[in-house]
Amino acid sequence: MQMESTHQQESQSAEPKWKGKAKAEVTRFKAEQAWPLLEDFFGLSKLFPTLSTCLPVEGLSGQPGCVRFCAGFKTPVDDGHGKKAMNWTKQKLLSIDPVQRIFSYAIIDGNVGFHSYVSTVKVLPKEGGCEIEWFYEVEPVKGWKLEYLDSFIGKGLQVMAQRIEEALKTMEEALGANN
Repeated sequence: MQMESTHQQESQSAEPKWKGKAKAEVTRFKAEQAWPLLEDFFGLSKLFPTLSTCLPVEGLSGQPGCVRFCAGFKTPVDDGHGKKAMNWTKQKLLSIDPVQRIFSYAIIDGNVGFHSYVSTVKVLPKEGGCEIEWFYEVEPVKGWKLEYLDSFIGKGLQVMAQRIEEALKTMEEALGANN
């Protein structure tokens, strides 16, 4: 498994947005095998490390406009009294294309300091497996550096790819044992 992370800062406005991209490779399994695990919008807690809860708030999973509540991210959030608060966000699915294996979502509320956050996740075919790309754009986050966000997303995506591989391998072994 390989992970790559790149970023840039836009300089077109007084408050430039942070932009970044992370990649992780899933070996042995094709894009059409990995995609169903990622398109389960309400199932993020099965894949993302440090996330303890992902619950439906509105709509049907995988339908544009649906909203999920996610909590348990390990990020530097403070409740204003010197204590760490439970980190949470509400995320809205903006678009999804199962044929192209791509979806976009936005953080619409939360306490982690992300404003105007939009992400796009793609699953691309690759020789011997597939690759997951995670693009993001957000206003600069108070108390963070862009490198922190790159690391958070990059490491998170690497673990997600690992968990996808493990889940598909378990299914393959279980089904192979029954034949």
